[in-house]
Amino acid sequence: MVLLACAVAVLVGAEWPRLTERFGLDARRRRQRARRKASFRLLTPKTESEEFAASVERDLRSLPTIEEHENRS
Repeated sequence: MVLLACAVAVLVGAEWPRLTERFGLDARRRRQRARRKASFRLLTPKTESEEFAASVERDLRSLPTIEEHENRS
């Protein structure tokens, strides 16, 4: 019985780095980060530039304007 317990202890000791890599705190953080990254979506440059151009046009239309006179005194 003692030899079996020692064998189990040696096995756990030898496999400890691999176990912590898979089940440890860092592994949990990696899984959570991977889950968050999976929900990201990639925008294509064409769509992004069109959306940007449209937002710039909207912003420019909403700006207050002043009329400049041709003849300044």
